[in-house]
Amino acid sequence: MLNLWAVFALASVACATGDYFQPNSTGIKLQNGFERVFIQPFGNNGMRVRASIMKDPTGNELSALLDPPLEGPGGNAGLSYDQLVPFQGNGTIRNGNIVADVALGVISFYRVETDGSWTLLTAEYTDDKALYSRYYTQDFRTPSFSAEFAFTSDPDEQFYGVGQQACCKDNSINKKGQSIDLINFNSFVPIPLYMSNKGYMQFFNMPSQGRMEFSPLRTRFVTSEARVVDYWITAAEPGDYDSLQEQYTAVTGRQPTPPDFILGYQQSKLRYYNQTQIMDLAQRFHDEQVNVSMIVVDFFNWKYQGDWAFDPEYWPDPAVMTATVKNLTGAEMMVSLWPSVEDLSVNYLTLQEQGLLATTRDGTGISDSFAGVYTRLIDSTNPGAREFLWKRLNESYYSKGIHNFWIDQADGGTLGEAWENNGQVINTIPYARAFSQYFIGTQEGAGKMYPWLHQQAINEGLHNLTSSPASSTSCDYMSLTRSTFAGGQRYCSYLWSGDTLSRFDVLLQQITSGVSVAASGISSWTLDIGGFTGLDGKELFVRWFGMGTFLPYMRVHGDRLCNLPAVSTPFAANPCPNEPWSYGEENFVIIKKYIALRYQLAPYIKRLYEMLQETGRTLMRPLYYDFSLSDPFVAKATGANNPLVAHQFMMGPRILVSPVGVQGATMKEVYLPRLPESYLEQNFTWTHWWTEKDYGQGGLSVNVSAPLDQIPVFYLGSKSDIFSGNI
Repeated sequence: MLNLWAVFALASVACATGDYFQPNSTGIKLQNGFERVFIQPFGNNGMRVRASIMKDPTGNELSALLDPPLEGPGGNAGLSYDQLVPFQGNGTIRNGNIVADVALGVISFYRVETDGSWTLLTAEYTDDKALYSRYYTQDFRTPSFSAEFAFTSDPDEQFYGVGQQACCKDNSINKKGQSIDLINFNSFVPIPLYMSNKGYMQFFNMPSQGRMEFSPLRTRFVTSEARVVDYWITAAEPGDYDSLQEQYTAVTGRQPTPPDFILGYQQSKLRYYNQTQIMDLAQRFHDEQVNVSMIVVDFFNWKYQGDWAFDPEYWPDPAVMTATVKNLTGAEMMVSLWPSVEDLSVNYLTLQEQGLLATTRDGTGISDSFAGVYTRLIDSTNPGAREFLWKRLNESYYSKGIHNFWIDQADGGTLGEAWENNGQVINTIPYARAFSQYFIGTQEGAGKMYPWLHQQAINEGLHNLTSSPASSTSCDYMSLTRSTFAGGQRYCSYLWSGDTLSRFDVLLQQITSGVSVAASGISSWTLDIGGFTGLDGKELFVRWFGMGTFLPYMRVHGDRLCNLPAVSTPFAANPCPNEPWSYGEENFVIIKKYIALRYQLAPYIKRLYEMLQETGRTLMRPLYYDFSLSDPFVAKATGANNPLVAHQFMMGPRILVSPVGVQGATMKEVYLPRLPESYLEQNFTWTHWWTEKDYGQGGLSVNVSAPLDQIPVFYLGSKSDIFSGNI
C-alpha cells in the first residue's frame, strides 16, 4: 500500500469518520482521439466504465445492470460527467472505498484503506512493447467492432467465478492460467465476471461472445462484437467476498425467495411419456409414504417442436392429471419447453408471418436439427415473441394447473450444443455455428442474452397471472433453466448444470461448477442427481443423492441404462426407472432417510434464501469465502485447486459438505478449516453430523467413516438451530 497525491487527503478524513464517502464527481469523460471513455460512480464502492469509438455511447445499449441500482450512488444520470480529460490527460474520481485514476490516459483502480492509503487493485495493462490496453478492430461494413481490454494482475493472484463450466474436466475454483470461451451451450454458462483475492470484482456487462484470459501478468477480456465496451468494478476488504456479492447483486438484482414447496424433493427422469405414468407415479409416492414436492414432465410431451402444448394422444386431460398428483402427494408439477420450432408445428406459419423467429444472416433461419427435422428458434429477445410464447404456455399448461416451467435447450445460437446437427450422427463434422440474428442483435454481439430473455418471458408471465408484481422479492412458482446471463438471479428461476456424465469424478467436478457459478452471483442452482447420461451403478446414484440433500435444490433427473425394451412413441422414450425405489430395497431405505433429512433442513435452506434476497449472501460457498483469512492452508490450497479443498463446500454458514467421489470407498479424508475468531467467540467447533463427535477448532484433516447413508458432513453451532433456521 502507498499514499498517493496530497489532493486525496480527504480520504483519511472520510475513513476515520466511518461514513460512506459519496462520489466526489459525477463522472469523467476521456476524449482520446476517436475513442471516448466514460467513468462514473455506480453502486456502493463501484465504478462503471463505458468505451466507444467514433461517437459517444447512447446509454441505451444492452445491459444487465439495474439503473438505478438497488443500493448506492449512480443511475438516472445517463452519461453525465464534470471532468473532461483530454488526450494523455489526468483525472480522478472516488466512490466509497474505490478510486478510479486516469494518468496520461491510462485507468487504474485503487481501494482506499482505513488509514487513508491507497492499494492498487488493477490497472489497464501497459508495457514498452504491447498492444494498447483498450484495443479495437472495426469491420468497415458495420458500426460494431471487436475489442480486447487488458488489465494487470499479479502472478500469485487468484480469480474466482466466471460462471459455470460443468462438464467434465474443469475441477478448478481458481481460474488463474485459464482461457475461457464466452459462449453458452449445454453445461457451459460462462459469465464475464470474476472476484480477486486482492479484494475486487470486475464484471463485463457484455452479452457478446468472446473470451476471458487469465495469464500470469495480464487479464484480458475479448469481445467478438460490440458497439460499446461496458464494465463495472467494485472493491472490498480482501477476504470479504460477501460484500462483493452484496454490491454486485445491488447493481444486477437479487434472487427472489423461492416458494416453500420447491425446497423439498423434486422427481424427474428422461422421460415420463404419458399421463397414466404420472398418475401411477404419484400413487406410488403416496403408497410408499415418501415426500415429493414436484414431479416433472420432460421433453417431447408435445407432438411437434414449437407447439408448446401436450400431445392429446398421450396427455388427454392434463387438468385431471395435475389434480390427481396434488391430491395424492401435495406436489406441484413442472413441464419442459424447448425454443425450437419445426415446420409442422401449429404455430410455425404465425411465427414466421409475424417475424417472431430468429433468422440467420445467409438463410431462412434454420439453425439446427433434432429428431429428424431441421429447426428454427423462437426469438425470445423480441417482446412480441415472449408474449406469444407465454400465451401458449398459459393455454396449454398453466391454466391446467402446471405452474412451473423447465427452460431446456435455450442456450442460444443452436439448439443447445457446441456443435451443429444436434441429434444426428454427423454432428462431429465441424460446421460453423449458425450466424443467428435476433430482435436485439446477432448471436456474436448479443447471444448470451438469449437465454436470459427466455427466462424473462416466463418471469413476466408468472407475475402477470399471480398476485406478485415483477419487482416482488418472493416467488409463487419457478422456472428451471439450463442457461442464463449475469442478472439472471433476479428472476423466479434456478439454473441447473445441464446434461452431465454419470461418473464419480463428475460428481466431484459438480462441486467446483456449483461454487464457481455461485461466485458469479447465481446461487439458485442445482444439478441432475446421478448425472444425466450413462448411469448403471446404484452406488454412484446414492452417493450423488447424499450430496443433493445439501444443495440449494434437491432434484433427481437422468437418462438411465437398463435392459427394458424401448417404448414406441413419436420420439422414443427411455423406459428405465429413476425413482427412489428403483435402486434396490437396501438403497431405498437410505434414499428415504436422505429425503426425510431434506425436509428437516427446509427451514435452514429457507433462511439461506432469505439472506440471499436481503444481501446477496451466497448459499453454496467455496471454503475460501469463510476461511481464507483464518486458515493459510485454505488460501494456498484454493490457489492450487487442491481437491482436498476444492471438492468440499459450505452450505450456508453452518454446514460443511465433503462428498465421496471414489467408488467403493468406506472412509473419506475431510479438511476442517481453522475457524476465524468471530466463530470462536460463539464457541463454535466442528461437529460430525452423524456421530456428534467434536473435532475442535479445525485446521486439520480427519478421516471419517463414510458408509452410503452417511455423506461426510460437519456442522457448527447446534442442530436445533439449523433445523429451525435460527442462524
